[in-house]
Formats: sequence, C-alpha cells, structure tokens
Amino acid sequence: MRGLIEENIITEDGEFILNIGPQHPSTHGVLHLKVWLDGETIKKIEPHIGYIHRSIEKMSERLSYRNFIFATSRMDYLAAHINNEACALTIEKALQIEATPRAKFVRTILSELTRLASHQLWWGCTGLDLGAVTPFFYAFREREAIMAIMEETCGARLTQNFMVPGGIMTDIHPNFQQRTKDILEQIKGKYKEYDDIMSGNVIFENRTKGVGYLSKEDAISFGVTGPTARASGVSCDIRKWNPYSAYDQVEFDEILSNGGDCYARYQVRMKEMRQSVSIIEQLIDNIPEGDFQEKTKMVIKLPKGEYYQRVETPRGELGVYLVSDGSANPYRIKYRSPNFSNLSVLPAIAKGYKIGDLVAIMATIDLVIPDIDR
Repeated sequence: MRGLIEENIITEDGEFILNIGPQHPSTHGVLHLKVWLDGETIKKIEPHIGYIHRSIEKMSERLSYRNFIFATSRMDYLAAHINNEACALTIEKALQIEATPRAKFVRTILSELTRLASHQLWWGCTGLDLGAVTPFFYAFREREAIMAIMEETCGARLTQNFMVPGGIMTDIHPNFQQRTKDILEQIKGKYKEYDDIMSGNVIFENRTKGVGYLSKEDAISFGVTGPTARASGVSCDIRKWNPYSAYDQVEFDEILSNGGDCYARYQVRMKEMRQSVSIIEQLIDNIPEGDFQEKTKMVIKLPKGEYYQRVETPRGELGVYLVSDGSANPYRIKYRSPNFSNLSVLPAIAKGYKIGDLVAIMATIDLVIPDIDR
C-alpha cells in the first residue's frame, strides 16, 4: 500500500498529517483516512474511498431481475438478507404483486435475526476497538447460533441469497421455529451480562460519553440514517414510517436518544437488539400456512418506468432505485447506501477531538466499507 498513499508528514505550520489505512483494522475495511493533527487533536479529516469498488450497480444492470438481487449480498455483507429483500420488494412493487403471507412473516423474522447478528458483531468489535477483548468472544457466542439457523434455513451463513420475487426461495426448515425461540431465550438471558461487561464499565463510559457529538440538525443535513441518526433524535426508522413485509403486524418501539454522542449511539443499538427479539417473538409462533412463494414468470420483464423501495438495514436506510425499459434486465440501478451518508459526517463530528477518540467515533458509526464502494 506504500505507493498508494502519501507518507506521514509534518507541515510548515507544525501540523502532522497521519494516514490511517487503507489496511488498518480499526477502519473495519479498506478505508483510507487522511488526518491533520495538532499534537493529538484532530484538525481535519479526509476520507478516501474506492479501494474495494467492484461496480455492483453496473453488474446489476447486466443481470436478470431474478439474479441482480443477489449481487447486493456483497455490499453490506452483514445485512445481506435485508439488501436482497429490498431488491425483491422493488420488483414486486413494479409487478404490482405481494409476497405470500407466509413469506412475509419469514422475511421479517430473518431480517430481525440479521439485525441481531449484525449488532452482535458491532458490539464485539466496538469493545475490541477500545481495548476490551472479552466482548468479542461473548458476542460471537450468540452470533454463531444465529448463523447456524441461517445456514440450516437458507444454505448459507452470511450471504443467504434467500429472496426471490414473490417470496422466499424454499420453505423454512422443520427446526426453524424451535431453534429461533432457543436463541431468543439465550440472548434475553445475556442482557445483564452485556451491560455488566460494557455498558456500565467506567473506562468504556469515559471513552464514549461526550465524544463525537452529532447534532440533530447535522444528522439531517448529512443524510445520516439508522441508529446513528436516531441517537441524535432523528426519527427515521423505515419499519415504522413505511412498513414492509410483516412490520405492520407487530408492535415495537423506535429507539430514540437526544445524547448525540458515542455512548448514545451505543445505547440505541443495544436497545434495538431487545426490540428485534420482541418482533421475532410476536411472529415466530404465528407464521401463516400456505405457499412460501407467489408464482411469477421464469423470465421477468417489468413495465417501463422508475421504481424506488427503501428498507431499514442495521446501519440505516437502504434505497433501491430501478429504471426499467421493458426488457429482461434493469436499464439503470442505483443503490442509496446508508454507510456512504453515515461516513460523510465523520469529518464534522471528529474535528476537535483526540486521535484516540477517532476509533470510538468510527466504532459507534458502525461502518461497512463495501457498502460505500458500490
């Protein structure tokens, strides 16, 4: 990487320019940050992206309406199922069809399991970033149980590729309901453990409280969504504002905070895990009988026009903008990824804090870099 980025230098006015990444583990991927420092104080940050650009949007335009769904698994790979669901919902909107009631319930359960698994990984990595190794192992204890359910149900752990227009690819495994209820009980029994090891830890509180403040106005101005925005008091949960799948059939709270700092962002995600558990509990014993997939043509052609669908991923709003010219593949695909907008606010909220605070700020924004480089 030496030839790709500038050397660390000291400017004429005494500022030190530090290059972080693109290989540094605390950037959670191939992200390069160019940081201007006055001593240990951050004066300016320039994020440099594009190191993992794979042209997923252009790839999607060369694939059929059935196949392009699965290209999105490689964007935010921690929300692959939800990404795929967004594409399937876009196609269904264009065809003016809906998934079967059974598929809607299964989709929602799998989406919330995905959210739980993602937040578990985030929790463990946040602890690791700030010097606590133990949470990483604790988080993977529950996450691995969720991944086992995904593998048994979908055939894959991380990139499930389970969504099809009109429903899901196959029916659920006979063990699905019982194994899901078992992991919910396991997670509920660990709430106190999570709080004891991290939430109430005085070192963790000192590293996160009052650090990386993001105001409600700035969150809206930068287009920040998801837990990062809700921790600044912005109500933006797509599951509440524009319900899809079975979200209109469950009751849950949109977690909001006015803290705006790293600790508020942490608390929002921790509370969201409890809401995900509650959503699944309301659905798991009430999955309707019937078909798991609405019948559609093998070769799908959408009516000419423009279509947009948005969903709530663990990191915020994912939007799918699709233009159809009437052929068997999209004329234009554009993905509105939450991570791109959430990264854009980093230079504004990190300025004036210490270089050691930057790791905490990035950890609580919860970036997944391939979702930026589309």
